Amino acid sequence: MDLTKVQISELMCKHAERENGLQDLLEIILESMMLAERSEFLRTSPSNKGNGYRPGHTYGHGRRLEFRSPRDRYGNFHPQILAILRNQEEECDRLAGALYTKGLTQEQVSDVFEQIYGQAYSKSSISRMVQCVSDQVAEWQSRSLEEYYPILFVDCVHIKLHRKRSVETEAFYVALAVTDEGRREVLGIFNMPTESATGWDAIFETLKSRGVQRIGLMVADGIAGLDAVVGERFPGTPLQRCVTHLKRNMLAKVRHGDKAALAADLRDVFRTGQRDYTVEMAWKAWQDMCE
Repeated sequence: MDLTKVQISELMCKHAERENGLQDLLEIILESMMLAERSEFLRTSPSNKGNGYRPGHTYGHGRRLEFRSPRDRYGNFHPQILAILRNQEEECDRLAGALYTKGLTQEQVSDVFEQIYGQAYSKSSISRMVQCVSDQVAEWQSRSLEEYYPILFVDCVHIKLHRKRSVETEAFYVALAVTDEGRREVLGIFNMPTESATGWDAIFETLKSRGVQRIGLMVADGIAGLDAVVGERFPGTPLQRCVTHLKRNMLAKVRHGDKAALAADLRDVFRTGQRDYTVEMAWKAWQDMCE
């Protein structure tokens, strides 16, 4: 018996009014869409055919949805609707991790999800999402590195963090390298209460344990004791003072009305984007500015 669209709609509405009826309909719709996808897929492969189902699940309206995902003989069919659902679940994991790192508690993260998606995740679900993000970060932090990097920039950013019932400012050590191909690569980000040469010593040891053996040039600010640490961990590596920090320190020593003129002079000395600008030309410009 063939049903009209109106009859199908009426039947679906009646079923949706039952307990868990909407979830049942979602499962039926998902399976129907995947079956239709497989039919279209098999039309382009005459030698292929359907080969049963595999169990699957996703989440919708606060409940785990169970369904059967259709298969083909050669294992080449992958329903597009499942890719969309997986992306949505991964996005939820990333959002939960981002909210948690901003200082929200697991209960507050759950409240945000209820407002956006109409679903309140339990503390255990939020904990699982956060752990998923933490595992990805840990995997990235421990990945293998190249043996040699021509340039390594090291610096700290200071960020306010929620610690128990107070907000504390802590240091995040950032190691940014330039590869042989000229590509920038963040080797690692490390959290410690404050910045110090001792902290950088521990980080350099970690980088070496992950494969880094030689650095062509180290660029850093003027933190005390860093030159000794670099000399010990990477012997023979020259340490260059960061141009940005040098400029800031010089601008801090002149009157406000003279800052614009000094900044223009410094730009004329440090022409970092001009390839034909030689060391001799730079030294001459520096001497002229000093005079």
